[in-house]
Amino acid sequence: MSKPAAPRRVADNEALAVATQIRGSAQKLNLVAGLIRGKKASDAMNILAFSTKGMAVDARKVLASAIANAENNHNLDVDALVVAEASVGKSITMKRFATRGRGKSTRILKPFSRLRIVVREQEEA
Repeated sequence: MSKPAAPRRVADNEALAVATQIRGSAQKLNLVAGLIRGKKASDAMNILAFSTKGMAVDARKVLASAIANAENNHNLDVDALVVAEASVGKSITMKRFATRGRGKSTRILKPFSRLRIVVREQEEA
């Protein structure tokens, strides 16, 4: 007696990849995610590879994982994949303290973000 399999969170022609703890603010990561929304997967990989934004490195890893999931787990055609969704949210925030003058201290916030990328197989029209 085992638990029933969890239902798929995405459609049959879609694949998903999630990164839950990317070091950096959600605002900066959303700028990078906006670059690839709606683009073909191969074009999006090139955009992220040559982007000057630091968060593009982590976003490229998540996109590569979504493409690999589509190919290996769901038998989708890699050449027909489109970035259907790239959503960003907040994750944890580490709190640290820095010493200041006259015996005072200041709180430093080190935010983490989460990135969810869904790729969809498009029919050639």
